[in-house]
Amino acid sequence: MINFDINKFLESCGGLAVAPSILAADFSNLGAEIEATESAGADMIHLDIMDGHFVPNISFGPPVVRSIVDKTNLPMDAHLMISDPFEYGKIFADMDIEIITAHIEVIGRIDQWQKFRCEMNTSVGLAINPETEIEDYERIIENFDLILIMSVHPGFAGQKFIPSVLPKIENFANTCEKIGVKRIISVDGGINLETAKLVIDAGANMLVMGKAFYGGKNYEEIIRKIREVKI
Repeated sequence: MINFDINKFLESCGGLAVAPSILAADFSNLGAEIEATESAGADMIHLDIMDGHFVPNISFGPPVVRSIVDKTNLPMDAHLMISDPFEYGKIFADMDIEIITAHIEVIGRIDQWQKFRCEMNTSVGLAINPETEIEDYERIIENFDLILIMSVHPGFAGQKFIPSVLPKIENFANTCEKIGVKRIISVDGGINLETAKLVIDAGANMLVMGKAFYGGKNYEEIIRKIREVKI
């Protein structure tokens, strides 16, 4: 089991983490891409795991992840866009991936949340699609270390940011403050310099970036500009 300290992580990144999604990286040179990502000042690596069932597309699986875990000291979040997060999530957890994140649309009951945490035996996250309504913010925060709010529909790259998710971000941030806990409130989808300001102002403390990060020539400059948005 990885002992991943959420509070220490958020402190180390100054309250705003940047988590590039390697799905947008150059897979013909993936090792070097990850090393460049770390050197640029990224805080976490985001792993988009797609199974072709929960989402229409297929991305990559355990062999690729296993080949890169020793390429960086950055923590990783395995975002499981898959129909069976219990079986496959354990495979990634056994690789010492710091956070395993499943979708509320798959594990929709509190007994499943608790089973997921128990079986992963590591830090766990809950991903939420744009159209999914949340009834009990506090209960989710009590059961998960990371909340991943999807600001696009999962499974397809290049979509536009969906602004209707902003109140959801605010509600999670406000609930964390209300009950006095620290959680990673991550937003994934259509994040660029313009939309970064919107989600940071709403209370997000981690931004997942794909094309906007790996499509640029200077990774360090991109991260610097994101941090300037927060300031």
